[in-house]
Amino acid sequence: MLNKAATTSCAFCDVLNATCTESKGHCRSSCDKIASCEFAEEVCVTLWRSNGSAVTEETLCHNPLLPLYGHMLNDFNSSTCHMKRRRLHSETVFICACNEDECNQEFTFDKKESYHQKVTASHKRKENSGNPRQKSKPSENATSLSSIPEDFKLRKLCMFCDNLTSPCKLKEPNCKSTCGITSMCEKVDEVCVAIWRNNGTHVIEETLCHDPVKPIYGHKLDDYNNKECVMKEKETAKGTMFMCSCKEEECNLDFIWENENEAWPDTTFVALSSLLPPVMIAVAVIGIFYCYRVYRKNKLSKKWENNQKCMRHQNMDCSDDCRMMIDDDRSDISSTCANNLNHNTELLPIELDTLVGKGRFAEVYKAKLKQNTSDQFETVAVKIFPYEEYASWKMEKEIFSDINLKHENILQFLTAEERKTDVGKQYWLITAFHSKGNLQEYLSKHIISWEDLLQLGCSLARGVAHLHSDHTPCGRPKTPIVHRDLKSSNILVKNDQTCCVCDFGLSLWLDPSLSVDDLANSGQVGTARYMAPEVLESRINLENMESFKQADVYSMALVLWEITSRCNAIGDVKDYEPPFGSKVREHPCVESMKDNVLRDRGRPEISNSWLNHQGIQLVCETITECWDHDPEARLTAQCVAERFHEIEHLDRIYERSCSEEKIPEDCTENTNK
Repeated sequence: MLNKAATTSCAFCDVLNATCTESKGHCRSSCDKIASCEFAEEVCVTLWRSNGSAVTEETLCHNPLLPLYGHMLNDFNSSTCHMKRRRLHSETVFICACNEDECNQEFTFDKKESYHQKVTASHKRKENSGNPRQKSKPSENATSLSSIPEDFKLRKLCMFCDNLTSPCKLKEPNCKSTCGITSMCEKVDEVCVAIWRNNGTHVIEETLCHDPVKPIYGHKLDDYNNKECVMKEKETAKGTMFMCSCKEEECNLDFIWENENEAWPDTTFVALSSLLPPVMIAVAVIGIFYCYRVYRKNKLSKKWENNQKCMRHQNMDCSDDCRMMIDDDRSDISSTCANNLNHNTELLPIELDTLVGKGRFAEVYKAKLKQNTSDQFETVAVKIFPYEEYASWKMEKEIFSDINLKHENILQFLTAEERKTDVGKQYWLITAFHSKGNLQEYLSKHIISWEDLLQLGCSLARGVAHLHSDHTPCGRPKTPIVHRDLKSSNILVKNDQTCCVCDFGLSLWLDPSLSVDDLANSGQVGTARYMAPEVLESRINLENMESFKQADVYSMALVLWEITSRCNAIGDVKDYEPPFGSKVREHPCVESMKDNVLRDRGRPEISNSWLNHQGIQLVCETITECWDHDPEARLTAQCVAERFHEIEHLDRIYERSCSEEKIPEDCTENTNK
């Protein structure tokens, strides 16, 4: 601390236009205000600046022990204010300091050699002192310069700024610091340092002086003898940090990035060496797998040829298997015949019989599949698409051809064919035939029992659940499928009074690779009467593939309502009506259904009399949850199948115990159904 009895009075003005120029030598400040310094150790200071277009001056009090604009006040003990040039990039700056009252009102520009020039000249004179021809007479400064010790070192000038936003990008060539302040280092041993950081959101730089013996941010400066500031990456807990150090004046102004190419050959060799073992293992595994596949294929081919020879010798065909598949309705038994038919290259000997159904895209015929060795035939169904509906045929063929689609509650597929006829090219799908027809036709002609309702409802739910599932019943992975046109006319009734789902012309694979755009292009499809609310208003959530399954569940709920409405357990059974019955036309349009389903929040009527039967009540609760207006609130098809299974279980307990606690009806009444 300075030992001053009282504070100094100084000229004290903010930045003013200066009337003095450097060439005048002696000048008087434009400031006419005098103020006492706040602290006793403060001295008077004047700053003179010229940026080429304007000349300004500033007078103030300042503590000489603290840097001012990055510079130390080395001449503050003077009684007069002698201007010394300071180094800044964009301006010419002179600073003077003095410790007498009002001493900064007048100042002089020092036209003599600068301090650094004096010292440099002194060193040159000492080096040349042995040469008589270069001796000179002592100057007026000779006494002061001769007192400088031989081991005297200059303190370095470095760029000195705290954290600033840096425009420099990583490895950008010819990058300069944005720091505009040059400062003389506090100690002679200190060197110039630059630090560049990227924390992920900001890129900052820091320039300073630092003793190379001491670590900075946990790192030692091992390159401080460089003449240039070569950035090297340093470890840091967050983001990226590069650091450089150098010994020349202001050398930390330019950032030079370390050339990583020098170490490239060694690094690459190490990387390749480390990758070689796993690559060799991978190649070996692929080779073994390929050999196994070839061996397996050859083995299967030989086995197939032997089987064919055996069958030819024994005069065998697949009619028995077909009979089990078609007549017995156990579609999971006949894999041999189905596979043989699917791989036929010749057209099957099929004779069309009668037209049994007609839809938007195709006609369905009952047909005879003749056997090669006899007059016997099997009854099959043939769905014929005209030439214009090739896309619908192709889609349904691809869905049916998925081996994972096979299920007892999905229509059994035999093969697909392209045929040339007198009326033009046609596309055929050949499937199992079910004599009871579709569910809509069956319900319009029959009143069903409670047991039939359980059979039909449970099998329908199992079939839809299998479509929606991402695995087969035996656990093999499969791609989920949504039907998108579930209705009673697209469901067949089998001989064992169970359902099987058919007509997959509008179906869609829920492949995870499908984008939102792919799903959006699938359009608003289905039958308006059975469309879910979100489908009617084209607001299905394309971000969530489960939304398509939820729309199927809504349609399934309407079909379950149709089944329930024709069950004798509800009491008075009315004539068959489709969902929404007479409220809409026979073939309602989308706008008409919007009025009923969206505006009026209408649903098919569930009469109070239905709820007198406890089993029907449970079915109706399930239906209501499935056609909820909120897709997220609906049950899944798998959950519906489990509900029916629970109801069947309760019904079996009831039949054994005849307890009114299960289903509140008389036992004798139930057995008579």
